Amino acid sequence: MTDLIDRLRAALGDAGVLTGADAEEKAQGGWSPLGVPLCVVRPTSTEETSIALKLCHEAGQGVVAWGGKTGLVEGGYADGMVALSMERMTQVEEIDTIGGTMTVQAGIPLEAACNAAAEKDFFFPLDLGSRGTATVGGNIATNAGGNRVLRYGMMRELVLGLEVVLADGTVLSAMNHMLKNNAGYDLKQLFIGTEGTLGIVTRAVLRLRPASISQDTAFVAVDDFDNLPKLLRHMEAAMGGTLSAFEVMWENFYKLVTRPPAAGRPPLADGHPYYVLLEAMGGHQEEDSARFEAALMQTLEKGFISDAVIAKNQGERDAMWALRDDVSQVAQNWPIFTYDVSLGIAQMQQYVETVTERLNAKWDNPSLIIFGHLGDGNLHLIVGVGDGELPARRQVEEIVYSPLRDVGGSVSAEHGIGLEKRPYLSWSRTPEEIALMRTLKNTLDPKGILNPGKVLEPELSKAAE
Repeated sequence: MTDLIDRLRAALGDAGVLTGADAEEKAQGGWSPLGVPLCVVRPTSTEETSIALKLCHEAGQGVVAWGGKTGLVEGGYADGMVALSMERMTQVEEIDTIGGTMTVQAGIPLEAACNAAAEKDFFFPLDLGSRGTATVGGNIATNAGGNRVLRYGMMRELVLGLEVVLADGTVLSAMNHMLKNNAGYDLKQLFIGTEGTLGIVTRAVLRLRPASISQDTAFVAVDDFDNLPKLLRHMEAAMGGTLSAFEVMWENFYKLVTRPPAAGRPPLADGHPYYVLLEAMGGHQEEDSARFEAALMQTLEKGFISDAVIAKNQGERDAMWALRDDVSQVAQNWPIFTYDVSLGIAQMQQYVETVTERLNAKWDNPSLIIFGHLGDGNLHLIVGVGDGELPARRQVEEIVYSPLRDVGGSVSAEHGIGLEKRPYLSWSRTPEEIALMRTLKNTLDPKGILNPGKVLEPELSKAAE
């Protein structure tokens, strides 16, 4: 592939193509394995991305798009492939204060995009722990969720328009700025959540919201799982639709993030099976705070919660959110396996009991740490068993994923499929759905060069040929 690299370098310049040790260095620091790429291509524009893909398509060379490299399912694994990094495409091109939209390049970190919106008194709602590193393009490719899905939806609901480069270098510019546009197929949806297997996003039009004036945050303790959905629905109704976060932590996660070596300290006493971080964002601080406090008092009177503490200032709010974000503490149980599943709230308690029983039957003293965005049906499970090797992983995956089949759950709530969850796609999608996925893949990427082998099993696409 020396000729391809030479042609890429001639088109994009020396700074646009990294090889050897420079390419290997770029592959370091990912949250899941990235392999050793053939080279790292770093375009500065949609046009350069188009040229790079056209050359790779002609050569039949696989291409894997890289954003912030924070994915957890090996979706960015690029061993022997051309890694197409968006790190030089980080511009905010426009903020339309009349239309309430923001146009950005795909490589901009999420936090930078949010800060740019805030400078214009707007609010971009997507929020997740890796906000400082994860890119908007990566968020689009994986249909990211995070902490505010309950109110604002997944990334899919926050994107109005896209510019995408197809496998053969064709540029599809669908930079829609309108909230309503029913003129034919909504083609951007083909590229949101498809993990760079159908096209590579280079630019996006994002929907902004007015900056919130009020913010009310609380930590509460709950002693019975059945009270969690009661608490959720009560607060949603009482806050008139302004409830923006409902983050649940099982007690063992709460202890991990509130005891040394963790920096956080407990806002509430230990001894409760569940802790919930609640947040509402509205338009009048005094009135909203009074309503928030009254709603919490009602949940205490109804017996939905056992204890509560309300943040009195931004410092206390930040400290509460820091507990939820301190996910790295789960490494104390290393080796660990991480899972991200979705299912109905009504089935969660039985699901957790089933997984716990099966882990205990297989291993002595397994650890199971659970937390998640319960309000939108998303749980994160961190399992510590065995030696961390593949056989143990496969056994744990069977235990974690198999109960989901009976309740219509999903093996992936917000992190995608990548390579890691590919064997289990059929546990959450019907044969007809997977067949249509294959049709789309083979139509848009007939040579199978885009993120080869990801999402679909090799026999279901040409990606691994």
